[in-house]
Amino acid sequence: MTPPTTHDTWVPIPQGRLFVRSWLPSGVVDAPPIVLFHESLGCIALWRDFPAQLANATGRRVIAYDRLGFGRSDPYPGQLPLDFIEMEAQEAFAAIHAHLALTHFIAFGHSVGGAMAAHVSAAFPEACRGLVTESAMSFVERRTLDGVREAKQAFAAPEQLARLARYHGDKARWVLNAWVDTWLSEAFRDWELAGVMARVPCPLLALHGDRDEYGSPRHPERLVAHAAGPAMLRLFGCGHVPHRERPEAVLEAVVAFLE
Repeated sequence: MTPPTTHDTWVPIPQGRLFVRSWLPSGVVDAPPIVLFHESLGCIALWRDFPAQLANATGRRVIAYDRLGFGRSDPYPGQLPLDFIEMEAQEAFAAIHAHLALTHFIAFGHSVGGAMAAHVSAAFPEACRGLVTESAMSFVERRTLDGVREAKQAFAAPEQLARLARYHGDKARWVLNAWVDTWLSEAFRDWELAGVMARVPCPLLALHGDRDEYGSPRHPERLVAHAAGPAMLRLFGCGHVPHRERPEAVLEAVVAFLE
């Protein structure tokens, strides 16, 4: 299969520049593109070959971007605020939406990116035609906090932080601290998505691994239960990254959902 054509651009926002990449498959269909939202330690590069696979499988343009402070985007000015999930929809994505003239789109988010995609769907109800969440958190669960604590201990090893720096450069320590400090903060314990899902009218596909080390199936169950529009749940036999552990199954589910 012919690899999709890639196109890179930079989108300015008041705090800095966002790096954006698009994948355009041959024979692209006239349908809303898919916008990807990465996880807490992620960036475009850490999606690896999934965006290209998604573009070829769906025939749609796929768009991903590095959030401010991550990957090739500019550093984040200061500490990540506790309302960063909601603000991503109102600030960074709003700028990308305008810059790329996205009349309609599909929002697809992994992990905390799934929560961001939900906020985007609620903030752009006329433009967002579908929401796909993958391993998305919908509340602060004990398993999530235990997973973050274990990861924090693992990243105490210099070689682990060095691996993160391969993708985020000098911003690696900030990326790690933003994730750990936010989720382990007492002030973040009451965060949840139920109220947001009640404002998401588009169809929802909630994907989750039954062995997800950062969240039980209660997360997608809550997403589906509180969604305002039609919603379906797919559980896979895997951990926190189904698109890497079960790529064929994820692609099949997304293609069927979009059709």
